[in-house]
Amino acid sequence: MSANDEAVRRVVHEVITEILPAVPGDRIPGGAHLRDLGADSIDRVEIILALRERLGVDEPLGSFSDLPDIDHLVAYLCEVTA
Repeated sequence: MSANDEAVRRVVHEVITEILPAVPGDRIPGGAHLRDLGADSIDRVEIILALRERLGVDEPLGSFSDLPDIDHLVAYLCEVTA
């Protein structure tokens, strides 16, 4: 895992725990979908908007909808921030 991957994963975990405070940041499984963590549709949009802002990503919201889990979310964000 590169330094960028680790940095992006850290930001993803921070944003998730800010929006879903019941989810411990050190217990976010890579294979989980945001729904699995208790995020409803509004939470998911807030998470994606916060990630876009923090990481300076200008991708449309729809480009995030088919990502099956946290690992794919991190990989996608790494790709678009590289």
